[in-house]
Amino acid sequence: MKKKVLVVHGPNLDLLGQRETHIYGSVSLYRLNRMLEEKGRHLGLEVVTYQSNCEGEIVEAIHRAEGRFDYIVINPGALTHTSVALRDALLGVGIPFIEVHISNIYAREDFRKGSFLSDVAVGVVSGLGIFSYIAALYFIAEGSF
Repeated sequence: MKKKVLVVHGPNLDLLGQRETHIYGSVSLYRLNRMLEEKGRHLGLEVVTYQSNCEGEIVEAIHRAEGRFDYIVINPGALTHTSVALRDALLGVGIPFIEVHISNIYAREDFRKGSFLSDVAVGVVSGLGIFSYIAALYFIAEGSF
C-alpha cells in the first residue's frame, strides 16, 4: 500500500514564481505541486497538496489529515516563527512531519531563524529551493522514520 503524504504550503506560497524570485525561485505553486505529485508517484507515494493563507484553515487541514495520511511535509511560511496553534495541531494528530523551507531561514533576518516546529519535526530541510520538498519525499520513501 502506498504511503500517503500531505504537503502543506503556508501563507504567501501561492505567490511562488512571482514573489521575490531571487529568494524563492521562478516555479509557480501549481507547477511545484505537479512536480511533487509526479515525484511521489515515481517514489511509490501518494502526494496530496494543500495551500492556505489562513492559519486556522491550515490547522483544520492538519486535523482532517488524522487517520488519512501517514506523513506531512509542511512549509509553514511565516507561521514558522509565530504559530503555537500550528505546532499544537501537528502534535495533536501525531502524524510524523518534515518542516521544509525553500530559502535558508538561518541565513536570513534574525526573526526568521526561530521555528515553533523544528524541535518536534522529524527533520528540517531548508535552503535547497524547491528541492527541499523533494528531499523530504525521498526521505519518506526510503522509510527512514
